[in-house]
Amino acid sequence: MLHKEKPDYNRNQYGFYTLDQLVPDEHFLRQVEAVIDFDFIYDLVEDTYSSDNGRPSLDPVMLVKIPLIQCFYGIRSMRQTIKDIEVNTAYRWFLGLTLDDKVPHVTTYGKNYSFPSLSRKRLD
Repeated sequence: MLHKEKPDYNRNQYGFYTLDQLVPDEHFLRQVEAVIDFDFIYDLVEDTYSSDNGRPSLDPVMLVKIPLIQCFYGIRSMRQTIKDIEVNTAYRWFLGLTLDDKVPHVTTYGKNYSFPSLSRKRLD
């Protein structure tokens, strides 16, 4: 007997899953997360943020992890990296984003890359 899936029906079903359940235990990004403690980034950038004014910031660890994803997976452009993060569950898990969270806009990186001397100074 021929079985025909009903894509519209299947796509609209609800389920109770955690993002953690959707990323395999042996996934490469889980290994990276297990061996690198990214909390040191907060100490590096703490003095560049103001606690009493300005817009809410993006998590600096996430801003470092996004180019790592680009490098690890050989993605050629930041624009494509952002598009991939929008649909890749493992990338979202690595970044600490839920399925509903918005991914940073690609211009976030364009603005930061336009000041390489500031970035270099910070790393020295």
